[in-house]
Order: sequence, then structure tokens, then C-alpha cells
Amino acid sequence: MSQCTSGAVSGAYTTFCDQNFLDIQDRVSYSSTMNKQCLVKKFRMTIVKPFFLFFLFLCILSLSNGCATLPRVSEKIDAAPTAQEPRQIVSAKGLVSPEKSKAIMERLKQSVNPTDILERYTVVIESVTESPLTKGNKVTLLIDGPATYAAMFEAIRNAKDHINLETFIIEDDEIGVKFTDLLLKKQAEGVQVNIIYDSMGSFTTSESFFKRLRDGGIQVVEFNPVSPLNGHLKWLMINPDHRKILIIDGKIVISGGVNISNVYSGKLSGRKKVKGEPLPWRDTDVQIEGPAVAEFQKLFLDTWSKQDGPKLSEPNYYPKMKEDGNALVRVVGSTPGSDNRITFITYVAAITFAEHSIHLTNAYFVPDKQILNAFKDAAKRGVDVKIILPSTTDSQLVLNAARHNYSELLKAGVKIYERRNVVLHAKTAVIDGVWSTVGSTNLDSFSLLSDDEVNAVVLSREFAVEMERTFAGDLAQSDQIQLDKWKERPLLQKIKEVAAHLFSRWL
Repeated sequence: MSQCTSGAVSGAYTTFCDQNFLDIQDRVSYSSTMNKQCLVKKFRMTIVKPFFLFFLFLCILSLSNGCATLPRVSEKIDAAPTAQEPRQIVSAKGLVSPEKSKAIMERLKQSVNPTDILERYTVVIESVTESPLTKGNKVTLLIDGPATYAAMFEAIRNAKDHINLETFIIEDDEIGVKFTDLLLKKQAEGVQVNIIYDSMGSFTTSESFFKRLRDGGIQVVEFNPVSPLNGHLKWLMINPDHRKILIIDGKIVISGGVNISNVYSGKLSGRKKVKGEPLPWRDTDVQIEGPAVAEFQKLFLDTWSKQDGPKLSEPNYYPKMKEDGNALVRVVGSTPGSDNRITFITYVAAITFAEHSIHLTNAYFVPDKQILNAFKDAAKRGVDVKIILPSTTDSQLVLNAARHNYSELLKAGVKIYERRNVVLHAKTAVIDGVWSTVGSTNLDSFSLLSDDEVNAVVLSREFAVEMERTFAGDLAQSDQIQLDKWKERPLLQKIKEVAAHLFSRWL
């Protein structure tokens, strides 16, 4: 965002507030029966918030100055040393010897067909991130909200030391209240609860909801407060925290795409933004137990510190770990900045080095040219590229922008499917039967450029089999887009796609 744009927004907002609050004071002075607090609150809800959201939209558009750019992944690949041995793997006891690390990778290679996703890809990713590849992890796939919430509630009930929750959306609804009731109960039992919620994502959640948590002893941090009424300048930053992380005692983590909202509860969606008949939401999370949990913990504590959260007490955030499974896991976190878009590099590199299959599911698919070209190149070299996308979504603009790319991908041999009868919100991929990822990252500009995101990358043939089974289940409930029929779609639909594409830089 340019400095001049920020100044203009701030100045206009201040002038607007000053003038209208003076008007409020005048009205209060001649109306003794009117409650000033109620009037100010009503003013904020009915006038200030819509006005502010308008200027927030202008701030987003200011990204068009070209300052925010994605890294050139081809340059990262060329710069990565081809002969470098993979970095040592981390176990529950620390660094594994180079010899043992090599043996672990060799066993994994022998379990699948030959693929560069295990060697060349690993070298590239290790050249851009310090997050280690960890061994001995147990990874459990969680399909949809009910399974994810059940796992979350069980983990929270069993917490003994601390609970760290980071989420984009937490709503004051039935699910939100269930979470807060349980978290307050654990806090009262002596388990320290720390929460980071995104201000933009949780904008409609009332302050009283969070006050109840704070009053109960829970420490709560609002990520980049949207409202300048809070006295912060971080509202000028277009940088949401889109991560979803629940950490229990430093030993268990649940992460993926599920927010804390009724729409994921298995009930039909009541959100007004979703057109047509209410539909259930389809999403995916993972539960991880093992050394990888410490990498999620580092991300949470780093965000807490950067957001000037209150000083944390001294729970055991990094307990002694044990190996609970056989999966290799790398935690990939992204923050704003061209050198920090690790999830973007992860996706492009994985697609680039795929040799057999790419099976991807994504909720908001408005990729840049690098990702589009990577998909097309993969299909042209004989890789089975299948992509499942929504047929119904909470953003019609994003859906039309995604469909603008269909013809280009279909002509290259990419197979595209649209999922029926759900609001698809999952962000997953499985490549070459051994590389899998589940996380919060959408393949759109906003997620790739501006959001704080996190994905778990799992190297495991067994887990990939589960991912493929889930993908096949979604595929069976999807409609394949055929190029010849796609060309015959109505002219109005084509116009909508072209118009939406013009805004793809901000979606």
C-alpha cells in the first residue's frame, strides 16, 4: 500500500469521524432521554463500519501499485544446488545423522515410482525455508467440520498445560459458544489458553464475545485490528491471518481449512453470501502428533510476538517429544514479502517436479501465470493432472475468475471437475502417490501474496493413499468440464468471466 494512499484514507476517516461525532454530541445535548453510549454504538455499526469498509476496499485496490510481487520460482529452482545432499531430518531426539537421513529417504523412494518430488523438490524447498523435515509423526486426516470439531473438542478436554488457538474466523454462534465454553472451563482448571483471531475474518463477531474470554482469564490477541477506533495503525495493512491452528500441550496440532463457525458443523449453510439452496461445507484438516508440532508452535509464538501480545506465562511450549508414527512432515508457513511466500514456492515446485499425477482440490482458484504454466507443462509431459473446484461458492466473483482459466488449462490436457452439492472449502493436493499437503492456502492472489498461511507437507505413501481415496470420493461427486461443451457456454457467462478476470489481482 502506498504511503499517500494510507495518509488519504487515514485523513478522510479522521475528518469523517470528527464531524459526525460532533453531530452526535449536538443531538445528545438537546435530547436528554437519549443514551449517549447507545447512540455512539449505533453510529459505529450503521455509519462508521460501512464507511470504513469502503476505504478498506480502496486500500486493497492500492496494491495495484505493483509493490507486492510473487517470487520467480524458476529462479529459485535454478539457484538451488543440484548436488547438495538433503538437509538432515529432525527426530524427537534432535538431528538425525546424514547417513540415517539418507537411508530414510531411500526407503521412501523405494516405496513409490521414481519421482523428483523426493529429491530435487526437497533441495529447492530447503534452499528457501529453515523449517526442517521431521520424522516420526502420526498424521490423521480429518474430513469436514464434524470430524474436525470432534477431534478438537477431544484434544481440548484432554489438555493439561496449554491451548494455543489461531484462527481466521471465530463466530458468535452455536459452535463458537461451544468452543468458548470449553476453553473457559479449561482456563478455570489451570490450563493457559491463548487465542489469536483475525480482525478482518472475525469482523462481525461482537466485542462482548471476546470480552467474555478475557474476563475468564484467556489471553486474546486481535491480529491487525481492522478498526482505527482501537488506536492501532495496523488496520492500514492488508495482511490477514488466514491460518487455522490448534495446539494442545505442544504435543498435538490440528490445522487445515476449517474455521470456527456453524457452517462447518454439518448443518446446511445459512450464510447469505452463498446463493441458491443452503449446502453443507466440504473441508479438510489434519491432526498431527510428533516432532512437527514444534514447528507449528514456533509460528504461533512468532505471530503472538509480532502482534504485541501480552507476555505469556511459562507453560511447557516445547515438551519432550516422542515419535508417534512414520510420516515425514514439513511445516510451511508464509508471511507477506516476496522472499516469504513459501507456500507459493512449495506449490509451484511440487507441480514442476511431478512425474506421474497431480490431484488438487482448491476452494478459490485464481492462480498466477507461474502456477497456470506449471499445470499446463505437467499435463503436456504426460502427468495426470486433475483439479477439483467448487460449483457453488461464497464468492461468485472468484468462481467466475476461476472459470476464466478453464479453456487454457483444458486445451493443455488438464482435467477440471466441479464438486456438486457442497460449498467446497478444502485446500489439498496429493502428487505422485507420496507427496501430500493440507492447509489454509488458496491458489488466489490474496492468499498467495498477502495472507499469513500455513500448510503441512507430508511425505508418506500410506498417507497419500488416504488422500487419494478422499480425492476419488470427491471426484465421484463432481462433474467433469469437457472442452467442447465448455466452448458452448452462454455469452453472458463468458462476459462475467472476463469481467471477473479483470479483478483477479485482488481476489
